[in-house]
Amino acid sequence: MEKHLETIERTLDEVLPKGRPEGFSEAMRYAVGAGGKRIRPLVCLAAAEAVGGAADDAKYPAVAIELLHNYTLVHDDLPSMDNDTMRRGKPSVWAKFGESAAVLAGDALQALAFGVAAKAPRNQDKIVAALGEAALGVVQGQVEDIAKSGDTTYIYTHKTADLFVAAAVMGGLAGGGTSADIDALRIFALNLGLAFQFEDDLLDGDSPYSKEKTESLVRETTAAAVAALEKLGGKTDFLRNLANRLVGRRS
Repeated sequence: MEKHLETIERTLDEVLPKGRPEGFSEAMRYAVGAGGKRIRPLVCLAAAEAVGGAADDAKYPAVAIELLHNYTLVHDDLPSMDNDTMRRGKPSVWAKFGESAAVLAGDALQALAFGVAAKAPRNQDKIVAALGEAALGVVQGQVEDIAKSGDTTYIYTHKTADLFVAAAVMGGLAGGGTSADIDALRIFALNLGLAFQFEDDLLDGDSPYSKEKTESLVRETTAAAVAALEKLGGKTDFLRNLANRLVGRRS
């Protein structure tokens, strides 16, 4: 994992802007470097290996999904959305830099994500399309969440799992995976994303289901994710271990 994390941090530093406008560049770097676990880019790198490719093939798609993820967090925290002044134990971007700067930093992170994704060594069109699908899906999930539609499956699938799916699919495409490989990665990542959200609900104590039902959903979706890996011919230990580590996590 350490090697993958080093790749992610090094590539993030490479692609994020430096210099003018200085405050703006600082806000973008602050948003991305504020203590995230890098789970989605780790999935992307490992997905490339799971289809028989090299993790380095997926470094730009991996960073692209992290940029997109952090754009969603910057905008989620805005006063017009969740009005959160703290993120990962630090002031949120809008609380530190101002609301206008946060909107612009989030917009820039999203735009940068697509340019970075296009730097993949192969299947650039499909990778960018997968990123675009996730970008739309996460917004659709947020709209339903704000509207309090009550459709938990729809909200969790789009607001949370879509980014996991994009991470895995982009990694598989960057690694040269077959159509069957990509299908297996979709199933893996959809269930991983749902398990991640159900576990979050347990940690936050705000699940729409009972504790017992939520724990059962975590186990079911984790098992489905791990089972999907059996269809892949590359190195899958990292993805399998990641899925199992997310169960019962403490943060």
